[in-house]
Amino acid sequence: MSDNNINTEKLLVKELIKGNNKAFRKLFDTYRNDVYAYSISMLKTKVLAEGIVQDVFLKIWQYRDRLNPDLSFKSYVFTITRNLTFNLISKVANNRTLREEVFYKSQKRYSTIEDKIEEKDYEVIKNNAINQLTPKCKIIFEMSRNKGMSYKEISKELDISVSTVKGQMSKALSSIRNFLQNHGDVTFLLTLISSRWLD
Repeated sequence: MSDNNINTEKLLVKELIKGNNKAFRKLFDTYRNDVYAYSISMLKTKVLAEGIVQDVFLKIWQYRDRLNPDLSFKSYVFTITRNLTFNLISKVANNRTLREEVFYKSQKRYSTIEDKIEEKDYEVIKNNAINQLTPKCKIIFEMSRNKGMSYKEISKELDISVSTVKGQMSKALSSIRNFLQNHGDVTFLLTLISSRWLD
């Protein structure tokens, strides 16, 4: 961004702090496409990405008095965008109704072939996520998911308590979710969640 543009943006931010609607609109027009592009690259879903754009700028307007014109407005915008995107991912992951009604249906409508990963690549990612588990977590997780064993059956087979099995499964599921999020494969993460593989 040129010095001229930086100065113009600072002036717009100062006006926004005062509640100037025109300044807000100019900043919105400048960054909305970037916010949308980031959100849809993470969520792969038009409906959710559009919602993120609205939420980002609503938050900026609501907390405009906290803005600092001397700091990068662009960085501020993308910090909010990133936080809201990951908050939404977490919310979808933890709410069965939301993930099925909002994510699954909207993804089905808007996904394209280019957005999808080959099934064999899914398997590689899945295996990588499982292989980074501790040996104990991995054994219990595979007994549950691959063999379809109940917690009670696993506890009997390994001669450990049911609560230990639950604790290890909880660690395994959390670790796999984190692995997939950190490797940027949010679509695959949510696909696994929707299939109840990560329940």
